[in-house]
Amino acid sequence: MRGNDRLNRRCRPVGDDWLSRRAQAAEEAVPGGFDLSECVREPIHLLGGVQSYGTLLAVDAATGVVDTAAANTGVLLGVPAEELVGGPVTAVMDAGDWAEVLESTGGDEASSAALPVTAGAAGTRGPFDLSAHRSGPLLLLEFEPRDEQQAFLFSGFYQGVRRALARLRSAATVADCCRTAVREIRALTGFDRVVAYRFDGPDGPGEVVAEEVTESWEPWLGLWFPATDIPPQARRLYQDNWIRVITDVDDPTVRLHPAIRPATGEPLDLSGAALRTVSGFHLEYLRNIRVRSSMSVSVLREGNLWGLIACHGAAPKVLAPELRSACELFGAAFSLQLAAIEERERADGFARSGARAGAVAELLDADVEASLLRHEEAFRELTNADGIALARSGRVVAAGLPLSDRLASELGRRAASMTPGTVWATDRLPELPAGEAAGGADGDPAGPAGVLMVSLGRSGEFLAWTRAERPMPREWAADPATPVRVGPRGERLTPRGSGAVFRSVMRGRSLPWSAQDQSAALEMWRMLTGLVLRHASELGRLNDELRLINMDLDSFAHAAAHDLKEPLRGISNAATFTLEDAADALDATSVRRLETMRRLAGRMDELLNSLLHYARLGRGGLRRAELDLDTVVDAALEVAGPRLADEHVTVVRPAALGPIEADPDRLYEILVNLLVNAAKYAADRPDRTVEIAVCGVPAPDGTARERAVLVRDNGIGIPTGRQGEVFDLFRRLHGPAEFGGGTGVGLAVVKRIVERHGGRIWLESEPGRGTTFYFTLGAPGAVEPEPS
Repeated sequence: MRGNDRLNRRCRPVGDDWLSRRAQAAEEAVPGGFDLSECVREPIHLLGGVQSYGTLLAVDAATGVVDTAAANTGVLLGVPAEELVGGPVTAVMDAGDWAEVLESTGGDEASSAALPVTAGAAGTRGPFDLSAHRSGPLLLLEFEPRDEQQAFLFSGFYQGVRRALARLRSAATVADCCRTAVREIRALTGFDRVVAYRFDGPDGPGEVVAEEVTESWEPWLGLWFPATDIPPQARRLYQDNWIRVITDVDDPTVRLHPAIRPATGEPLDLSGAALRTVSGFHLEYLRNIRVRSSMSVSVLREGNLWGLIACHGAAPKVLAPELRSACELFGAAFSLQLAAIEERERADGFARSGARAGAVAELLDADVEASLLRHEEAFRELTNADGIALARSGRVVAAGLPLSDRLASELGRRAASMTPGTVWATDRLPELPAGEAAGGADGDPAGPAGVLMVSLGRSGEFLAWTRAERPMPREWAADPATPVRVGPRGERLTPRGSGAVFRSVMRGRSLPWSAQDQSAALEMWRMLTGLVLRHASELGRLNDELRLINMDLDSFAHAAAHDLKEPLRGISNAATFTLEDAADALDATSVRRLETMRRLAGRMDELLNSLLHYARLGRGGLRRAELDLDTVVDAALEVAGPRLADEHVTVVRPAALGPIEADPDRLYEILVNLLVNAAKYAADRPDRTVEIAVCGVPAPDGTARERAVLVRDNGIGIPTGRQGEVFDLFRRLHGPAEFGGGTGVGLAVVKRIVERHGGRIWLESEPGRGTTFYFTLGAPGAVEPEPS
């Protein structure tokens, strides 16, 4: 096994009789032997069937002709699959509904739609929840019978979802976030067990890092599960689909007609289908742990699968589409929050490591190699390393942990293939394939197991830190060396769970390198290559630039906000269609709830649009130019002026404000936000004013003065204890409908734009007397000397 995992076999064999009975039941459920390699190769998206609680049609999007149908259409839609295939889809659904599905999914391959419909042949028509998505030239339509008594279920638990998301946003650490996620998902769904499961690398095993479980079930918290439990093809599907639901492991699979599509010679591709049937291997796995129903919600980090929220139930469970959408929304929000926490920790680490790297760099002199050896302990402590090595001009100097010539040569080849300044790290050097970045190294137990390296140049120069092996204990839910065992009916999956824990010691690995360690390595590269080791002011500027760049959360915020809008649109459409189609049949309470649901969905859509705008601010560069500040103010007043006039606020400004260097569009956005705020929060007084001016303020270092723009009003002011909150994203100090409403994004956008310019923004305020906002833009030449 890779990783030199040395096992203590079954060192806690608890409940052998029970395990035997459980294994026997699992064996009896699946005939024949168990081939693990077949499990890994199984095309789980081409299994040719669906779960029986719904039915499926694959329709040619261009012609509306049914290409493939599930065998239970006769039961659910009143027309046998054999009669549907080759005929128009409008035989079982209204032409208007078909047209709406075509329009909703008319975008790219990932387009999808969800809506309530009435479907079926004449005399058998009934209500269904319809989900549709594109798969090449086909539209896959999934029909799930709709329980009208639960048609308005979502309006009842919407507030619960909202509170759950609020609690998730308050989590400060990854561990807190995982604990909150499993608790809230279990409260929403009622599953008996909900765990947060984190993968150790893209192809590695997984660890249960948080759990909520009923008292009668065995705990899994802290257990590791073999990588083969979730094979590569399953991980790919989890990465492409936010949610996967299995209603009943004993559900009779409904086959498709035809089983093989003549156009492709293969079964229908069900990669994106919620009703997709389940692999027999996975069903055996679930039966082995006494699970009848399950749900998995994907957790993504920068587009890659970070882990899963896995839910298990002792009884069959059908989840309504509204509940699945809520869980999908929660999973996306969980991924977003995890990314935010990790980015914040990384940004904090960058700030700390920058300061530490600066202090260490002061120890270097013109003879870099000799000074590094003299102060090697300080350089190792920078990343908590056991050794350090520097390769320059064909010479390698090392201190601390020995570095073999072979490993130094391999690292040099790796560095030569990297862009200078690129950081590469591994905490499992012996696990890498031989010849891949020193993979396999020397097999020397005294040699390094972990390497953190930054490339210094294309000639193979590098600076590297090394760490020795640190044996790490693990507790496995099954023997990872023997994921299958031989039983009375042949080879079977071994049971999983804490009833038979396998303890192991993971060898050949070091402590992992943190983001702070990697940031320190990058900082050292900057100092070495820039030859500005003793220039503290330049070092501070580089640290600030690095911190700001890495605090940009646009990559995950933009992607996640975009993904969140799709289920939200389905929720809003479902409420709208219900109001339009069935308003006369609804009582006043139901109408009010649906209108509330639609209004709140609109509110959430506004928040997501604001988040997308906030994220986009970090995606493009600034177009700095020297501007006439009066011209930009005039343009901003074209938008904000009518609002100020409505509130009887007079604009006060000098004859000329002078030039300023900034991005014109972004400066315009700053001024519009600040002027509109002055109108929104005007006080109840006859002399309402807002002043725009330019002044000199002390620079942060106190040695000079810099030019600042101020916007001062005499409005309601801001309480002293809450002034720092106004720049927080989505934070309003008043109710949603007070003072003109809003999303709480405006000042966060202003702060982000100012910081992108390299400037700063602050305020002075007194309740009842008004607020003054000051901002600088960090433009070259904007700093004035301190008067003598």
